[in-house]
Amino acid sequence: MQLPDAETLCRQLAEQIRPCLQPNTVLIGIRTGGEWLARRLHALLGLNQPPGAIDISFYRDDYGAKGLHAHPQRTDIPFFIEDAPVILVDDVLYTGRTTRAALNEIFDFGRPANVELAVLVDRGGRELPIAARYCAYTLPEPLPSSQNLQLEQAENGDLTLRLIHA
Repeated sequence: MQLPDAETLCRQLAEQIRPCLQPNTVLIGIRTGGEWLARRLHALLGLNQPPGAIDISFYRDDYGAKGLHAHPQRTDIPFFIEDAPVILVDDVLYTGRTTRAALNEIFDFGRPANVELAVLVDRGGRELPIAARYCAYTLPEPLPSSQNLQLEQAENGDLTLRLIHA
């Protein structure tokens, strides 16, 4: 399967978001790929507020079964969420469970005016009723569970999408 260029998708996603921005819109990226993407969108959109980043390790519904992620990171939200329009950013939308966990964590920091989801790629396979408001690319057919899409960041900051076979 030939995947589209991640850098081109980033620019397309920024152009989808741009007309809907409000002066106090904030971005929160889900670690790790969503955080990289949020930083890139922040630069492309010229937002004033730096992007936040969340690690949803403790909010996952499979935490009890799988335990803690090998390398949990600190959540960093350098702004007040209360009454702010939030764009939650992730690299790949799959089952919706990561998004659900991120929403739970966001609401622990306050009640935003609204939360919209922006993703680089929708790979299909939803298990929860979650959809992205902004999506740069939707796969023509859902990927089988034996395959994963992964966003990678090079040393120079360039982003690439890679298909991984389990």
